[in-house]
Amino acid sequence: MNGGTVILIGLIIVAILLFLTTIKIVPQRSAYIIERFGKYRSTLLAGFHIIIPFVDRVAYKHTLKEQVIDVAAQTCITKDNISVEVDGVLYLQLMDAQKASYGIDNYRFASIQLAQTTMRSIIGKMELDKTFEERESMNSIIVDAVDSASDPWGVKVTRYEVKNITPPQSIKDAMEKQMRAEREKRANIANSEGDMQARINRAEGEKRELIAHSEGEKMKRINEAEGSAAEIEAVAMATAKGIREIASAINAPGGQDAVNLRIAEQYIDEFGKLAKTNNTMIIPSNMADISSLIATATKVIKTTNNEG
Repeated sequence: MNGGTVILIGLIIVAILLFLTTIKIVPQRSAYIIERFGKYRSTLLAGFHIIIPFVDRVAYKHTLKEQVIDVAAQTCITKDNISVEVDGVLYLQLMDAQKASYGIDNYRFASIQLAQTTMRSIIGKMELDKTFEERESMNSIIVDAVDSASDPWGVKVTRYEVKNITPPQSIKDAMEKQMRAEREKRANIANSEGDMQARINRAEGEKRELIAHSEGEKMKRINEAEGSAAEIEAVAMATAKGIREIASAINAPGGQDAVNLRIAEQYIDEFGKLAKTNNTMIIPSNMADISSLIATATKVIKTTNNEG
């Protein structure tokens, strides 16, 4: 192989290398910044591109994907002078590769620092108890602050999430005691309310029982009174009927003689009983004349019937 052939081969290799340096293939969701003689020329997006060797060069390579940046824990002082450690996660996306290349030296580092300083400012305006309750508002405030500041950098902050808010151990112990006391308080309140409700229920039950008992007693007395009234009425009606029957029998033929006989029998029977139970007995002066006694009783009965 002579010298001319070697030179030709060398030239071909150099030409191939030069041609290869002119080809730039940009991956999907990426952006390349091209400078010509140190000055911005263009932004290459995904695809096949050709540049001029030794004149154009790739100065910056950026990803257009959404980036997740861990924000390291930092110490913040709350409004009530308690030190807490707060960390989070920042989500951002590059929207303009040219601004990100020339607007700031390191947009990732700048976004992290801005998120941390904003977080310290927010925590300083809140008491410790509020920091656990206001995570959503803190996230929103940090997103607005960082997104507004990063707009000249061609960066869009999509969201920020507070991961942990860690107070000192002494504060943790105090918070646990407070939580236990609060739980015991709620338990005691619940027990007392349950006991009160149980007593109310028992009292209401006893009240209803007494009312039902009194109603029953009332109905019982009413029924007894009605029964007694009916009984008295029935007895009165039976007595009246008996009297009417007796009167009818007396006025019937032979009735007067039967009455005289009945009166004499009862009179004699009663004086016989009196003689058995007492040693002393008062006897009317005309006791020897039974017919006179019967006539006197008969006269009394007739007088009573005539008056009736």
